[in-house]
Amino acid sequence: HPPPVAISPEEQRRRLQHRPDQPQSPRALRIAIIGAPNAGKSTLCNQLLGRKVFPVSKKVHTTRCKARGVITHKDTQLVVLDTPGLTNALKAKRHNLEEAMLTDPWDSMKHADLVLVLVDVSDHWTRNALSKEVLKCLSRFPHIPSVLVLNKVDILKKKFLLLEIVTDLTEGIVNGKKLEVKSAFKNDSSSSAKSPLQITRCPPPESRAPEPPCQQETGQAQEGSGLGSSSGVRAAGSSPVTEEAQRPKHYEPKDLKDRKGWPHFQEVFMLAALHGEEVDTLKQYLLKQAKPGPWEFHSDVLTSQSPQEICDNIIREKVLEYLPLEVPYGVTQVTEMWEEGECGELLIVQNLLVPRKSHMRMLIGRGGKVISKIAQEAGQDLMNAFLCDVRLKLRVEVK
Repeated sequence: HPPPVAISPEEQRRRLQHRPDQPQSPRALRIAIIGAPNAGKSTLCNQLLGRKVFPVSKKVHTTRCKARGVITHKDTQLVVLDTPGLTNALKAKRHNLEEAMLTDPWDSMKHADLVLVLVDVSDHWTRNALSKEVLKCLSRFPHIPSVLVLNKVDILKKKFLLLEIVTDLTEGIVNGKKLEVKSAFKNDSSSSAKSPLQITRCPPPESRAPEPPCQQETGQAQEGSGLGSSSGVRAAGSSPVTEEAQRPKHYEPKDLKDRKGWPHFQEVFMLAALHGEEVDTLKQYLLKQAKPGPWEFHSDVLTSQSPQEICDNIIREKVLEYLPLEVPYGVTQVTEMWEEGECGELLIVQNLLVPRKSHMRMLIGRGGKVISKIAQEAGQDLMNAFLCDVRLKLRVEVK
């Protein structure tokens, strides 16, 4: 079971400064998760960690700064860097976003050993092309291995579209080998086949026996592909990619202008992070990618965030959920009380400052129903993070 977060700021600081309890042969991997806003990065982080410590909301820009999650399994430690959605200066200004929202994803990439690119396949406007910000990020750090993760596949009714999406986002190349699309699905609009997709790739020519190329049993999942069974995307045996084409290179902005995908992904995974479907397959893959090296944190640490940061983020998540449009982005949070009670419970009082009286009425709701619901749901999430009773009181005031 993942460890709980310490409720005392001092205890959390002590854990973060504590020398890691290294095993005899430690292995480590730092993973940056990048993607467009609202792709499900924080949801995936929480599922990988096994405990909710990052805020999640349907509204964009719920994650406001980079935070680290720590997964310690036997001799291996994964450090997951949850980053704000890659955005541009114009959108940042519209949502009153801090400067860090623009720079944090880039900073995370600098320190990563592996990058997961998360794409929301339920969004038909954006799913067939990587955003310009994501492509810029990948092209600036071409030496860092990257993996494509398609999220929210459970929402996609027409599963045959996954073949097209994979081909577009990878430019038809995964791990240096060309993919061949062979759909087992009918291409009619009423089809909602639920068969998962398989990605298979040919071994290099020198390691193959003289048999028909790419012969593989239907239903046998390629390790790391994320889903098994049914023919889907496979490597074309007759079209090897040249070594020069395989090698990631630095692209100039003008080179990215007409690009939709990235031909240097090592693997493709498909999952539904919200329900935890296939998340463990991805987690096992990440554990295998770890290289010999020292741990960064003690095994008691689950996240680099302070208890107050987790509290602020989770309350803001609920405010984002219950207030319309741009209103919640103007709310300021001030913690008045943070105390441990006699029976080990956590007592929190937080003031929510809003710019207008109309916003205050919205946040309180008729008969105080909205603010009560926010306090109740946030309190429940905090209990799951800290594994103790939490009594949360929220007050609303005009700035």
